[in-house]
Amino acid sequence: MSEAKVLVERLPGDPRVGRLILNRPAVRNAWDGEVVSLLQRALRDLAADPGVRVVELSGAGAAFCAGADLEWMKRVANFTMEENRRDSAELAQLFRSLDELDKPVVARVQGAALGGGTGLATACDVVVAGESAIFGTTEVRLGIIPAVIAPYVVRKIGESHARRLFLTGEQIGAEEAKRIGLVHHVVPDKELPKATKTVIDSILLGGPAALVEAKRLVHNVHALPAKDAVTWAIARMAERRGSPEGLEGLQAFLEKRKASWTAKSS
Repeated sequence: MSEAKVLVERLPGDPRVGRLILNRPAVRNAWDGEVVSLLQRALRDLAADPGVRVVELSGAGAAFCAGADLEWMKRVANFTMEENRRDSAELAQLFRSLDELDKPVVARVQGAALGGGTGLATACDVVVAGESAIFGTTEVRLGIIPAVIAPYVVRKIGESHARRLFLTGEQIGAEEAKRIGLVHHVVPDKELPKATKTVIDSILLGGPAALVEAKRLVHNVHALPAKDAVTWAIARMAERRGSPEGLEGLQAFLEKRKASWTAKSS
């Protein structure tokens, strides 16, 4: 039996962390139609699992994700227009599912994160990259465009940097990716697992429901006109303050103790 192309695990020692691993190291974790479907299923399972509070997205081996699989692209070349539309819609749904997952997602990026690999990183909430990581939207060099990842890339790095990367197809290193806002932390490659865990541990200090609402807050404030965003935010703040979790967090602070949700068994 062949090994699974996508793995879903719990972080050893901390079941609150779900690990979503692209597992095709021989092809630098490039995806095909099957991988897209498997990732979608894995995200649904993680979303439905109340024990998982944070998701870590990574790639097995030396690369994060090199984008589309070459053999799959050969098959795609023979698709009809309708097949291309359907395939693009499925891929777009994957990025939307990752972006809108009601749990924080931390990307652990090493080696190549090209094309759709860059897209995956930009759809995550926090990106931790090893110093050897390489990013780029190289699609124009194949005569295509980074269409389905564009909403996430442009939102993450802005129009100016997106124009540069989309048009030149150039590859950039981790430090440059950090400078333009694509990456949040750059660390030596050997420290990548530890640095990613540090970020995850920090997130886990937040209340589970508060983390969900905080992620929604960013989405809504970005999407709504300023006046509507303020009105929406006020309502959410009042709701959170009066919630059992909000009251527990305040009480823990006043009593100088850890909140109940910080325990690994929670």
